Amino acid sequence: MSALRKVLMAACLIAPLQSLVAIATCRQPLGLANTLESAAGLPATPVYGYRIVGEYPHDPAAFTQGLFFDGTDLYESTGLHGRSSVRRIHLPSGKVEHIRELPVFYFGEGISGWQDALIQLTWQSQVAFVYDKKNLELLRTLPYAGEGWGVTQAGTLLITSDGTEYLCFRDPTSFAEVRRLRVHDQGAPVRLLNELEFVEGQIFANVWRTDRIARISPQTGEVLGWIDLSGLKNELHSDRPVDVLNGIAYDAKRRRLFVTGKLWPKLFEIEVVDPKSKMPE
Repeated sequence: MSALRKVLMAACLIAPLQSLVAIATCRQPLGLANTLESAAGLPATPVYGYRIVGEYPHDPAAFTQGLFFDGTDLYESTGLHGRSSVRRIHLPSGKVEHIRELPVFYFGEGISGWQDALIQLTWQSQVAFVYDKKNLELLRTLPYAGEGWGVTQAGTLLITSDGTEYLCFRDPTSFAEVRRLRVHDQGAPVRLLNELEFVEGQIFANVWRTDRIARISPQTGEVLGWIDLSGLKNELHSDRPVDVLNGIAYDAKRRRLFVTGKLWPKLFEIEVVDPKSKMPE
C-alpha cells in the first residue's frame, strides 16, 4: 500500500461524519486519471444514452452503496460509519418498510440476493453479512480479503468489485474466489469499478466519480459499451447537497432498469438508448 493511500485512508477515519462528501472523497484509489482511457487508433467504444420512463421517491439521506430488486421488493445498502444500513423499500412510494442498521464501525457497501438471502459487503472490515430477505435477520458472516465495493449475482456465482480494474467471481456459499477478471476498454484498464448489476448477460458497473456505467463482458472483461447518464442529476431538482451516481437494480421479469445516487431524492427507471438508432435497446 502506498504512503499516499495510507494518508487518504487515515483521513477517512478522522473526518467528521457531517462532511459526507469529504468522507466519500477519501475512498479514491490511485489511478483515477486512467479510468476512461482508450487506445488511440481503434474504433470508439459505443456510448449509449438514456430515456427516463419513471421516477420514484428515494430517501435523500441514504448514502446509496448498492441496490437489488428481487422481482417484488427493492433492497438497498447504505454507507458511512454510523449511518450504514440494509433496508427493504416499497418501490412506488420509496417508503422504507424494514431497516437493519449496522454497528458504527462498519461501512456498508454493495448488496445482492442469493436464493432467499441477501449478501451485503463492507468497505474495509473484510466481512460480508448474510441476511434473511423476509425480516433482515442476520444469518451469518463471510470473511474475505481486501476492500468490498459492489456485488451482484451471475448464474451460480457472485461477482464483487474492490475499486480496482479487477472483478472477482466468488462461490456464494464460502465466498471463496473462483477467478478474477480484468476490466479494460480497448486494452486500457478501467478502474474505480463500484456498484454492480448483472443485466442480460452483461455486467453493468458504476465507475465511481463519473456519470457513466460500463457494460462489461463477463468472459473477456472488455467494455462493450458505456451508458452516459450525465444530465440525470439535473432532474433531481434538489435543494440539498447530492453526491455521485451509484446504484443499479434490474427487474429481469419486466426488463426494468433502475438507477440512483448517493443522497439523491429520486430513483429513476430508465431505458438505454442505442447511439445509432436513438431508440431504446
